[in-house]
Amino acid sequence: MTRPSVSIVIPVCNEAQTIGKLIARIRVLYPDAELIVIDDGSSDDTAEIAQHAGADVYRHAYNIGNGAAIKSGIRVATGDILVFMDGDGQHHAEDIGRLLECFPEFDMVVGARSLRSQSSVLRALGNAVYNRFASYAANFTIKDLTSGFRAIKIDIARSFLYLLPNTYSYPTTLTLGVLRTGRSVKYIPIATAKRTKGSSKVKLLKDGVRFFMIITRIATLYSPMRVFIPVSLIMFVLGMSRYIYTLVTMGRFTNMSALLFVSSVIIFMMSLISEQITQMRFERRAFPRTMRRKEPEANQPEGR
Repeated sequence: MTRPSVSIVIPVCNEAQTIGKLIARIRVLYPDAELIVIDDGSSDDTAEIAQHAGADVYRHAYNIGNGAAIKSGIRVATGDILVFMDGDGQHHAEDIGRLLECFPEFDMVVGARSLRSQSSVLRALGNAVYNRFASYAANFTIKDLTSGFRAIKIDIARSFLYLLPNTYSYPTTLTLGVLRTGRSVKYIPIATAKRTKGSSKVKLLKDGVRFFMIITRIATLYSPMRVFIPVSLIMFVLGMSRYIYTLVTMGRFTNMSALLFVSSVIIFMMSLISEQITQMRFERRAFPRTMRRKEPEANQPEGR
């Protein structure tokens, strides 16, 4: 059996102090892997150090975003399996082999950080909330929604290019997209090192709102009823509670109760329509026009 080729993609921005050592270590452990560094508009000599250490370097003219760097890496990579990791020294090169051991059985393998690896208790709590919400949306236990250390088959990664944002929230979109399309995902525990300089560029409140919106958007895109049904149920419960209250206190059925009931029915019907649209979209992607069996033309004898 031919061993699949591997491309390691590292998005960086002003990581001159760490990128050289990381690339040198990867080169020792995985000499046959394609090593790609996407320099997202660094103002220091990150690109030169990475290239001197033996990586193929591609540069953005200005800073676009971590997700944009990942998308550039996906476009230029030639390996069968892509490995994404950060260039700030937090991810250990030795863990790459642990990810690759799970292929080809799984479609994507993610390094799940432990609580000790989180930069703060508040961030750990926020990630736990995001993981729980995303697990509900995907109907799968997600252990680390925002981990940037992962390996994925290249054809699957390229199928989600149009969905990936340019920001740090690309792991969220990629994870939910892979899970909601019925692909297999495995989490393996990893330990991350403390940052040697600076602080994380991910802001808990600002990026937390972005993560929430992405989770909702992806869930609506792939399984809309898991978003619409709870909202419809909440509106129905509010309407029933309002009706019981006004019936007891005023002895009548109010306009507000009617509005809540009607809203509940409308949202429920929207969920049915959205589910049908989603199903038809999946069918078109699964059976493109060129793959459909051509029917014999009318009045034309078969066998010719």
